Amino acid sequence: MPHTVLARTAADLAAKYEGVVSRQTVERCVFESYTALRRTSRVHAHLTTLAGRFAADRLRALAQSDGSVPKDVPEVLFVCVQNAGRSQMAAAIAAHLALGKVHVRSAGSKPTGEINPVAIQALRERGIDLTNAYPKPLDDRVVHAADVIITMGCGDTCPVYPGKRYEEWDVADPAGQPLAVVRDIRDDLTSRVSALLRQLNV
Repeated sequence: MPHTVLARTAADLAAKYEGVVSRQTVERCVFESYTALRRTSRVHAHLTTLAGRFAADRLRALAQSDGSVPKDVPEVLFVCVQNAGRSQMAAAIAAHLALGKVHVRSAGSKPTGEINPVAIQALRERGIDLTNAYPKPLDDRVVHAADVIITMGCGDTCPVYPGKRYEEWDVADPAGQPLAVVRDIRDDLTSRVSALLRQLNV
């Protein structure tokens, strides 16, 4: 069953990227995405759907990085270790505040588990929905496509490319923290993200 669904997803994406990315590359990306998420995710019920979303984003990044698809807005990538807390919160806040004037991605150097439920609750209080997010591994394609790369506690695991803007944010990890602490982390991230968007003229 997963193979059938993934093959159908690959066919749809191959049609979308016809003339931009080869069909073989698309198929490999889809099945690699499924394998990568299966290793890291605790939620397997919708894994084929998530793999399709992950593959679509990786293919878009690939097309952007080689110039096949133009970038209409700045690309910002947020990276933390598990991609279950800080980077997901920052990405969701940025997407919420930017109103489509930046494209945001997030990833983890060692992604695992599922999105921190307290982080979901803290963002919901600000009208930001994090329920459809999922932890995903750091991919070289999305790093190469990004204009700004924000890391939070993942050290030097992120590839470094010339011409990119890199920042390390010293933000507390919400893992295992009560709601009151995660609210403070949310507000810290909101302040940092707002400053970043102003710098990007958003």
